[in-house]
Amino acid sequence: MSPTFQSEALQYARGRAKRFLDDLKAFVAVPSVSTDPAYREEIDRAARWIADRMRELEIDGVEVCPTGGHPVVYGEVLSAGPGVPTVLVYGHYDVQPAEPLELWTSGAYEPAVRGDYLYGRGATDMKGQVMAVLHAVEAVARTGPLPVNIKFLIEGEEEIGSPSLRSFVESNKERLRCDVALNTDTGMIAPDRPTIVYALRGLACFEIRLYGPGNDLHSGIYGGVVHNPAQVLCELIAGMHDGDGHVTLPGFYEAVRPLTAEERSELARLPMDESFYREKTGAPLLWGEAGFTPVERTGARPTLEVNGILSGYTGPGAKTVLPALAMAKISTRLVPDQDPGEVREQLMRYLEAKAPPTVRWEIVDLGGGPASLSRRDSGAAAALGRAMEQVWGKPPLFKREGGSVPAVSILQDLLGIDSLNTGFSLPDDNMHGPDERLHLPTWYRGIEMLIHFFFNLGEQGGTLFKNKG
Repeated sequence: MSPTFQSEALQYARGRAKRFLDDLKAFVAVPSVSTDPAYREEIDRAARWIADRMRELEIDGVEVCPTGGHPVVYGEVLSAGPGVPTVLVYGHYDVQPAEPLELWTSGAYEPAVRGDYLYGRGATDMKGQVMAVLHAVEAVARTGPLPVNIKFLIEGEEEIGSPSLRSFVESNKERLRCDVALNTDTGMIAPDRPTIVYALRGLACFEIRLYGPGNDLHSGIYGGVVHNPAQVLCELIAGMHDGDGHVTLPGFYEAVRPLTAEERSELARLPMDESFYREKTGAPLLWGEAGFTPVERTGARPTLEVNGILSGYTGPGAKTVLPALAMAKISTRLVPDQDPGEVREQLMRYLEAKAPPTVRWEIVDLGGGPASLSRRDSGAAAALGRAMEQVWGKPPLFKREGGSVPAVSILQDLLGIDSLNTGFSLPDDNMHGPDERLHLPTWYRGIEMLIHFFFNLGEQGGTLFKNKG
């Protein structure tokens, strides 16, 4: 492929920076919240919006595909023909709820530019990342032939654990057949630190419900003779970690794949020491599993977190009740080779051993998926790394990510492909929180990086995946 085409594609993107931003604003303005049924029409509108945008780019076979939940948007550009790599671009158009709305400086679905940032729910997670890929594809396709074949898989359920994606991929294996997946739902350590994420933790989420008396009771009359389920819940949660930060669910660490000395050395190169995490979080001191560095704890070790607790009266003033019900939402982040189903059994055994007979309890499954691990030495990773060096002037850092993207392990399992995990989110983008934002200079560089990546991958040709696996 001629270097002229590559240069023209870059110039095309630079000349359309304002229009690219306007497109992103329009996408962010759609409140596509996947977890709340009240937003179902907006979810459908977001799927149609991205499908229409793909059709404008003359992407073939664009379809809004129904699933058991929210639809998947599919499209393909196979004009490069046989003998060149086929990339499956993964993304999601759904977003987290924006509440509490009063903590936003401007409307969550009224995208606003302040300084170098675009603010709005979904700006960084991950509507900005989806649009970066589409803008890069546009720039290449409008200035010359595409150097690779591209397929698109954009779902609407990532923020609720992708419950419909496995069955969709299973039913469409031939249509989705490819050489590698490109997942831009991760991020960078800093604006000047291009990053490739080669591992993502898995996830298993639960709701624990404890039942005491048949209804809320007067705490003066019945306190001291009826066991308070809120107290029991607090004691159970407190016992889920020991003094060294280890999770105490029986068998929790049995399947955990240990880090090699080489990998620990590589992770130690990341500029993410204790001061980094304290600066990003505002925490007075760090806490965690003894014997591991902060970057190892957040990417290579499993964790258990309490995401929410609810019981009794929480309004203003006093109401002296002994509550009938106490509930906690628990999430566990998993590493290779932990299984979400086995973690549920471990939680079950913990409660069987620790919960007193004075309360009744149940576990409600809230979804999850296994961890994923991709090769750091693949030809596709080399093409991505070279693209980053072409834009940022330095090679990428390789890191494990603490978050979860269920699609990566699903595609790895069902299609037998690795995912290249990258993206342009930054640690202080307030992902999932109020005033979520996207750093626009990094986003524009990301579009150019993706242009370079497609050309780099095309240059390597069909020999790239000849001996894969």
